[in-house]
Amino acid sequence: MGKFARSWEMVKASAAVLRSDKELLVFPLVSAVATLIVGLSFFLPMWASGAFAHAQQHQPLPAPYYIWVFLFYVAQYTVIFFCNTALVGAALIRLDGGNPTLADGFAIARRKLVPILGYALIAATVGMILRALEERAGFFGRIVIGLIGAAWTVATAMVVPVLVAQDVGPIDAIKESVELLRRNWGENLIGNGGIGVVFGIITAIVLLGGFGLSIALVNAHVTALAIMLGIVTTIALLGVGLVQSALTGIYSAALYRYASTGEVPDGFEGHAMQEAFRVKA
Repeated sequence: MGKFARSWEMVKASAAVLRSDKELLVFPLVSAVATLIVGLSFFLPMWASGAFAHAQQHQPLPAPYYIWVFLFYVAQYTVIFFCNTALVGAALIRLDGGNPTLADGFAIARRKLVPILGYALIAATVGMILRALEERAGFFGRIVIGLIGAAWTVATAMVVPVLVAQDVGPIDAIKESVELLRRNWGENLIGNGGIGVVFGIITAIVLLGGFGLSIALVNAHVTALAIMLGIVTTIALLGVGLVQSALTGIYSAALYRYASTGEVPDGFEGHAMQEAFRVKA
């Protein structure tokens, strides 16, 4: 409970950073739009070629399709990591007392493009291997593979801040992320998990309330109002997702800043940070 309370305090401090720099929301917005465009550019050709029909009939796909899927993974991860790097870079500037602009964040991401691409290749390879194993595994095997995937996600949670702050390649960034995780696993997991739980509840309320009321309006033959409410609900859900992504990036930036320098970022309570990174015996 003590760890959860400290994590929640740092989540609230991250929200304060976001309130002071609302333009940080632009980075996850750009990421969402870009990933949608990349997804359509890869999946529409696959749909036109009949690949999905093969999948529905449980027929093996030709080798070129797997290469295409791998390239999709690389492209998606590159876009996501690029925008996350811009977000974390801007957040680190703010935590150091600066006043970052969107151009500052994207400039940082452009300078890190080569290691970002390398990390995207590694993540895509891991993703493809886990997916191939999952397709061939039984029920319990899928559970094990799912746990391996979760462990990979946790182990690489600090890779982006490391890439932003240090002049290292993707492999060294992963090693540093693992080392940081060894020292602060409780705060990192509980903090980001806390963000997920809170925003999961908010999303469920918006989803059930908005679309539930829309269905009721349709049944009452108030179709125009139902459509308008459905659009508003969709926009609200997108907004919730953007805020969650921004807070997650700020939170990881704050954790990394203290772990690497020992200095408490502005707006974050010192005792909570010290407890977060107390080295385990």
